[in-house]
Amino acid sequence: MAMELTIESILESASGTIFAVWFLIGAALVFWMQAGFAMVETGFTRAKNAGNILMKNLMDFCIGTVVFILIGFSLLLGEDLLGFIGKPGFDIFTAYGSFDWSNFVFNLMFCATTATIVSGAMAERTKFLSYCIYSGVISALIYPIEAHWIWGGGWLSQLGFHDFAGSCAIHMVGGISALIGAKLLGPRIGKFTKDRDGRITGVNAFPGHNLPLGCLGVFILWLGWYGFNGAAATSVGQLGSIFLTTTVAPAIATVVCMVFTWVKYGKPDVSMCLNASLAGLVAITAPCDVTDCLGAIIIGAVAGLLVIFGVWLLDYRLRIDDPVGAVAVHCLNGVWGTIAVGLFATNAAPGYSVANAAGKELTGLFYGGGFELLGLQLTGVAAVAAWTAVTITLTFAIIKATIGLRASEHEEIVGLDIEEHGLASAYSGFMMGTSLMTAASGAATPAPVEKPAVPVEDAVPVVVRAAKAPASDVRMTKIDIITKQSSFEVLKTAMEEIGVTGMTVTQVLGCGMQKGRPEYYRGVAVEMNLLPKIEVEIVVCKIPVRTVIETAKKVLYTGHIGDGKIFVYDVENVIKVRTGEEGYDALQDVE
Repeated sequence: MAMELTIESILESASGTIFAVWFLIGAALVFWMQAGFAMVETGFTRAKNAGNILMKNLMDFCIGTVVFILIGFSLLLGEDLLGFIGKPGFDIFTAYGSFDWSNFVFNLMFCATTATIVSGAMAERTKFLSYCIYSGVISALIYPIEAHWIWGGGWLSQLGFHDFAGSCAIHMVGGISALIGAKLLGPRIGKFTKDRDGRITGVNAFPGHNLPLGCLGVFILWLGWYGFNGAAATSVGQLGSIFLTTTVAPAIATVVCMVFTWVKYGKPDVSMCLNASLAGLVAITAPCDVTDCLGAIIIGAVAGLLVIFGVWLLDYRLRIDDPVGAVAVHCLNGVWGTIAVGLFATNAAPGYSVANAAGKELTGLFYGGGFELLGLQLTGVAAVAAWTAVTITLTFAIIKATIGLRASEHEEIVGLDIEEHGLASAYSGFMMGTSLMTAASGAATPAPVEKPAVPVEDAVPVVVRAAKAPASDVRMTKIDIITKQSSFEVLKTAMEEIGVTGMTVTQVLGCGMQKGRPEYYRGVAVEMNLLPKIEVEIVVCKIPVRTVIETAKKVLYTGHIGDGKIFVYDVENVIKVRTGEEGYDALQDVE
């Protein structure tokens, strides 16, 4: 018996150590989610603001760490004062030897996530200084106090309110802050079309500049969510169940969103489906430990529809500009996930421990538990929402009245990268025109120009053939071919076969919309879109123009939209700079 007790105590001790280590690994996974938020937000917005967005996501965590050390942690997990706040203190400095280091690190990661959510909805038009200030306020006061109610022994936890990993405490709070901030800030320039009386008559889509980056961010977030939801698990069974629900809900949400957008818009919407994955993750965050697979399926299905509704609601009814869908993902699904506890909580889940103030076990409405737990969840949603709305509105109002909340019109049009951070481009070396801009600003030295060995007029004498008209009288034609980049090689080969050996090729962006084939981005019709093209310029004199045109049409034609267009212009004269030749003679080495 003694040996059995010893073995059991060893196993229990080992299990406790393992889960303590897993708790910190989970915290690291939550920290990695900062990268996911940065990638999603950057990919879903425009390139001219990419550096600004990356800086904001970095400073969310760094500023949050500073204020969480000073006051946030003690307000969250300090000694309970009347169920409202934790007792402020500096144990991290005065009693470091006995300080709860793991809890500090884990809760810091959650705190930083709350502030990050707000960034997306207010992207591309917020002053960087203003952002730093309200991000600090969220991490220092708004989040720690309401989180104390839920996780720090406050009044909601005493009643039996349940939010295992933060649908309410983190995502709904961040989403409400984002909603109010975006409303007070106003839409981006050009987001809504207005008539002469100022009434909004249409919604314009601003497609994200890098969806692959946004997709990478979603996968990073999904991976991090296993730590977000699972870090506080206390048994292998509970951890496995949490991993299952955290996988099922976002997968179902994404499938439902794909089917809905496919039916409604004719094509499955990529960015909306990425948002749906996040919506499913947000919705399952509160009930991840208390629901079963069927509950996770239903929660995910509703989340997949709710995110679509949320984007539509903001664009077409509330007229609020949310570039990344933060409100639809975090606010609406944060509310839904919190309420879902009251509907789908089942004591069949491993480690189930939901009970009211009297210690009576509570289960969800759809699992025979009645309305008590649902009522507690609704009470928590209402209380936390009211606290967040009041405090964040005051914060934004004070900032707006003092230093200002919104960037200037010029800063917004040019881009916050260059205006706020002196960054010409977050993609230096990759974007067209960057080197020209740099040279023009004096940051680069132009290459030296070689002087000719002899004057231009003496390099090659211009000979006017008696049998021909003067150079300026010979008919010359320029043919402009605009087509897909992938078609260049076949076009170049065809031109060489008919004798054209010289052409100018430029990478351009084509802007247009084919009639009868509407495109949608996040449920909004894209009226005009910029697509990468090439422009090939050819000037001919001896080669028949019709030959060039027919050859180009033959090799470029596929029968699909986007094959290209051909423009034909008369050319008054051509002068070869190196030799001084003009007209017909100037073209003879390229025809």
